[in-house]
Amino acid sequence: MDKFEVYVEIRQLLELGFSKAKVAKKLGISRPTLYRYLNQNPKEMVEWIDSTNTRSKKLDPYKSQILTWLKEHPDMSAAQVEDWLKERYSSLEVSEGTVRSYVRELRINYGIPKETLPRSYEAVPEVEMGEQVQVDFGETHQYTRGKKKVKLYFIAFVLSHSRYKYMEWLDRPFTTRDVIRCHENAFQWFGGIPREIVYDQDSLILVSENGGDLILTKEFESYRQERKLKLRVCRKADPESKGKIENVVGYIKHNFAKHREFTNIDEWNEAGWEWLNRTGNYKIHNTTKKRPVEVFQKEKQYLRPVLNKLSNLNPYSSITRAVRKDNTIRYQSNRYSVPLGTYNKQKEVYITESDGYLFIYEKADGPLIAKHKIFPGKGQLIQDRQHTRDRTKGIDAYIETVSRYFTNSELAKSYLQEIRKKKPRYIRDQLQIILKQIRLIKQSVVDKALEECMNKKLYTATDFTDMAQYLQQQKQINSSSKDKEQVVIPVVERKNQINQINTQKRDVNKYISVLEGQK
Repeated sequence: MDKFEVYVEIRQLLELGFSKAKVAKKLGISRPTLYRYLNQNPKEMVEWIDSTNTRSKKLDPYKSQILTWLKEHPDMSAAQVEDWLKERYSSLEVSEGTVRSYVRELRINYGIPKETLPRSYEAVPEVEMGEQVQVDFGETHQYTRGKKKVKLYFIAFVLSHSRYKYMEWLDRPFTTRDVIRCHENAFQWFGGIPREIVYDQDSLILVSENGGDLILTKEFESYRQERKLKLRVCRKADPESKGKIENVVGYIKHNFAKHREFTNIDEWNEAGWEWLNRTGNYKIHNTTKKRPVEVFQKEKQYLRPVLNKLSNLNPYSSITRAVRKDNTIRYQSNRYSVPLGTYNKQKEVYITESDGYLFIYEKADGPLIAKHKIFPGKGQLIQDRQHTRDRTKGIDAYIETVSRYFTNSELAKSYLQEIRKKKPRYIRDQLQIILKQIRLIKQSVVDKALEECMNKKLYTATDFTDMAQYLQQQKQINSSSKDKEQVVIPVVERKNQINQINTQKRDVNKYISVLEGQK
């Protein structure tokens, strides 16, 4: 049914005595839409429909991209489409309603019905600020770019009052040690510890309920005592008591993870934290009608502060870290640089922490390839200036580039390498001076200057410049006046020829005749 048919149906139903609320419900439209239709006469309605069919829409430039996603993933929600657009086009500003309407229209026009997997959730009572965090685990199956299927595991945390979330992923099953480490990371993310932590009955945490007296695993009980945590474990078949985290687990699976390609676990975690900041903690919550990040700014004041690091906690999930394509590794929500080219040599490095410094090793037993002071913030790039470029390879490439400006490039390379031996600390500056001079003179002069410098063993950029300028002047003089010979001797030649200069000698009678006024 098109818009005009809906308009006619509204008029007919109202004439039959139906109320506006029942008409809207019967036709499946909102009341604002109904009122908008009623405010127009038939002619205005036709004109408005024509205008909507011809005018461009804000998301039209992204139409082919959205269609590709919907065709590949028919169950994709409009909310996920919005998140993917904002992830790929950070400057795009569009409302959730606009995306939802556009996706709905594309599904109708291109016959892409949405596949749904219904799931029921139960409401749970609200709690006070800083009172509770709920924790649960989840699993997903993802595909790599090579279409290989991998299984991933995650742990999720949500503050019950603000709905502020945290998550962390592994490409292997969690251990109790991993769970403890993730708790510490979550408390750092939240900036404090809530008064109560709610769990499901997980074997990594709980051995037995024992009639209400919880018996925890040895490691987790030691951690609970050191952090002075108050725990509550849900009873079996009682999802209502942790409905908030159930929603979060589903949200993570269906908005963040669904249809996303897996590369490696470090990049996956980084993308997850970016998603939390962009979508998971930023979008308005359907129940509270507020942004979790804004409510959290008040709730975090009620959290118990994290005053010290644990004495017996290994901060790593493993002693290795994946090297990223930009030659960095991920550690505690920041990126730390490794020497340029490391990614091409190896995909993993070994790390340790000591006295506030991060040490990065090529192998478990060395050698050390990088050392960084650990940065306390999040999302920062900590980069050693020596890692910004491979200086040796850079000079070789520079010499190769400059040598191509000479006809005899091999001779030029030999000459430039001699300059490099003589001026190793200033070779880049030397090459810049030579290149600048080359661009000012003709090719024949460039080649002649190179030959003369090699013959006379003049291995500096200044010598080359002087020789080139001298030869250029000689060429200009010879072309402008062949009768008058003027010799311009460059600085480098003066040093060798100063003792060979012969002055002109005149007869003394000429001076006498000038003094006496005779001609």
